[in-house]
Amino acid sequence: MSNRRKFITDLGAGAVSGLALAAVAQAQGASAPEPDFGSGKRVRVGIIGAENSHTIGFGQMFNVEKKFPGVEVVAVWGETDEFARNAAEKGSIPRIVKQQEELMGMIDALIVDHRHARYHVEAARPFVGAGIPTFVDKPFCYRVSEGRELVELAEERKTPITSLSSVAYGPGIDDMAAQVAGLEDPGPIVITGPAGINSKYGGIFFYGIHTVERLFKVFGDDAEAVRATRHGPHTTFQVEFTSGKLATIILGRQWQVFRVVQEGMLELKPRFESEDSLYMYAAIVRMFQTGEEPRTHESILRSIAALEAMERSVLSERWELLLV
Repeated sequence: MSNRRKFITDLGAGAVSGLALAAVAQAQGASAPEPDFGSGKRVRVGIIGAENSHTIGFGQMFNVEKKFPGVEVVAVWGETDEFARNAAEKGSIPRIVKQQEELMGMIDALIVDHRHARYHVEAARPFVGAGIPTFVDKPFCYRVSEGRELVELAEERKTPITSLSSVAYGPGIDDMAAQVAGLEDPGPIVITGPAGINSKYGGIFFYGIHTVERLFKVFGDDAEAVRATRHGPHTTFQVEFTSGKLATIILGRQWQVFRVVQEGMLELKPRFESEDSLYMYAAIVRMFQTGEEPRTHESILRSIAALEAMERSVLSERWELLLV
């Protein structure tokens, strides 16, 4: 892959903190729209996976706080008995099943929530095949090929299916995307996120999905190639887009987005406060209640393709194409 524009590749060694950063001014009086708390239609949800703390979060959101009337987590399957008991107790989930297939017949919708994405497709497949609306927590899958098989099954059976990142969905990130879209030349983007390449839960896939999804939401998902650069314990990724745009991903930091301009770096922020995780929950509930999917299947798979290319480039330290 031709590197037709020279870009900043030493940022992962800590250069961001040494640059003058200026935050985008927040719009006065702006506010986020209210989340949609659903139609009230009853939805019995089952969860496969209890190792991840998100399972407890779903239980607390639906069963304890009852943010979305009519929606209840009725059962959970855990990787171990201890995980299942912990999730059931802290999430007020009334039933633990020993086998995943026991959920058939007792649920109207499914959440798949393993910590490692390699288990997601296998768990989701029979339920998607049975027509049960399914939310697969991110990452959607561990390989594009298996993810494509699952979405093709969903399309064949007309089963609603999706996957979302709470930090890449909602009015806050949409406003950041609108700010970039309104610029004649936004310049390169630098995006940071708390991920690593050595996680036992899939390396870059674990948490890296959040940063990729944020980048694609703000800058577009027409990425064509990525290249990793290692700096001791630090890793950066350059991302080249078919439009000619460039971005750099820096791992191991809090979630931030910067525009590179002549004067230095401008931090990009929403112009209002919003609790974007609520909008993600609302999108999941809307899909469960109406069948409306919040995003295209291709957009889900492009994020996985980016992670696969990043994984390959960590080993080669060369440009790797996104293979969708």
